[in-house]
Amino acid sequence: MTDEVDESDGDDVTGCEVEREPDPSDSLRTFGAVVHALREHAGYSRAEFAELVRYSKHTVASVELGRRMPDRALVERAEEVLGDTGALRKAAQFLTRGDTGLAVWFRRWARLERIAVSLCTYECRLVPGLLQSDQYARAVFDGTIPVVTDEGLESLLDVRMKRQRMLYERPTVPFSFIVEEHVFLRRFGDAEQMRAMYDHVLERAALRNVTLQIVPLAAGLHACLDGPLRLLETPEGRRFAYSEGQQNGRLIGDVKEVSLLQQRYDTLRSQALNPTESQGLLKRLRGEL
Repeated sequence: MTDEVDESDGDDVTGCEVEREPDPSDSLRTFGAVVHALREHAGYSRAEFAELVRYSKHTVASVELGRRMPDRALVERAEEVLGDTGALRKAAQFLTRGDTGLAVWFRRWARLERIAVSLCTYECRLVPGLLQSDQYARAVFDGTIPVVTDEGLESLLDVRMKRQRMLYERPTVPFSFIVEEHVFLRRFGDAEQMRAMYDHVLERAALRNVTLQIVPLAAGLHACLDGPLRLLETPEGRRFAYSEGQQNGRLIGDVKEVSLLQQRYDTLRSQALNPTESQGLLKRLRGEL
């Protein structure tokens, strides 16, 4: 191949945006490979093909590598240029995105989660996603602004429940959770749904690779009051942190900053209830419903 792969985001010449996929699906990779093969068979360089379909060379490269979802205009123009066989139109009907149901700012972290050798989570707003019951997660998504469609809500739920499989599918990976007591006091639904939420959390907290510690209200102020925090370690020994706010998230790789956040987490761990005491608190809260 003589075409160089440029990963920078290029603009569509027509002004239409084509979204870059954070985690390409198999269907996107396959579609891209077909476009690539047909283009080369037709004898066009990537630059020549891009000019014919009126998209930038960078956009064409991203589509061929499965990094972008092609829009209808690109599919139609590519069909016309590459023989109008109908193959691309038919293939485009089966394209799916990678990482659907995840917030854009969370996707890079979600990919790191899948390979991490340890994960730590501090949460002060709501039950951590990996511990949420189906009904609790549904209530969380149902209350988001802007309101999601029924289809969108089901997609969000599906992704959240699939993420939870990590706790079972990776039994040798330690998952540590530190959660503020007030999180479990916040009501949603009826008493039955609250009990189901407690049962769901207790079931996962009983797994050998899961440690749940609750920071009691009586613990007072502590070092993690700046907000929710997640930490992980990769198989190569690299450590990353992640913090999240309103409509944004930040992946942190700076060694000094991650070290500082790890120190805060470790300090809070010593101030929280131990796992047995934490499970006992949840059982007491459940019994008081």
